[in-house]
Amino acid sequence: MQGENPFRIDRRKGTPDSKKSSAGVPPAIFPLSSGTVSIRNRGHLPHWESATATYFVTFRLADSLPQKALQKILFARKDIPATAAQMGRALSDVERKQLKKLNTSRIEKYLDEGVGGCFFRDSTIARVVVDSLHQFHGTRYQLFAWCVMPNHVHVVFKILSGNTLPKILHSWKSFSAKKANKILGRSSQLWQREYYDHMVRDEVEFHHAVQYVIENPERAGLIDWPWVWPV
Repeated sequence: MQGENPFRIDRRKGTPDSKKSSAGVPPAIFPLSSGTVSIRNRGHLPHWESATATYFVTFRLADSLPQKALQKILFARKDIPATAAQMGRALSDVERKQLKKLNTSRIEKYLDEGVGGCFFRDSTIARVVVDSLHQFHGTRYQLFAWCVMPNHVHVVFKILSGNTLPKILHSWKSFSAKKANKILGRSSQLWQREYYDHMVRDEVEFHHAVQYVIENPERAGLIDWPWVWPV
């Protein structure tokens, strides 16, 4: 990844054909035409949710960021909105861009460097995560693409009616943490509490998100990496 924006659109190529997909995935339903969008604050950025939205999410192992770098990022996440609140004003465009950068490119750079225990290099542990993703596929959510990297996971999926983003993420992380820790003979925290999510707002973003996920192993130098879908 190395700081690349997965939703960057090459204007010279135009909008992808709505009937084509490089990953061969079915069409998604996008929030602008699928119901009410709500705003929830998860501690650092306003967070948009929709009952049947399509999301691109990233969640990572607890030790996947150097602690010094992690503390700087977490401090900045809290400090920027806190400063604006103390001044009685909304976030400026510059501040919003800074917060977005703290949630994407800088973190992704560390992730692709393979920091920490990288438990998912072990196929047994990687399989646990894959099983957690597919456990409620088709009932609580519709998977479009996923990639289990050595120390983090990317997923593109659509929430099915009656379910929520936090509950789905909690089920993935809770199920996989219990089984992985048992196999590893450990009891400490497996996942970072926070996760990055982006509501996919149109078909252009959808195609870029799916392509970004399935090409991630190659981009990170992982040759013949098996933990990516679809292939």
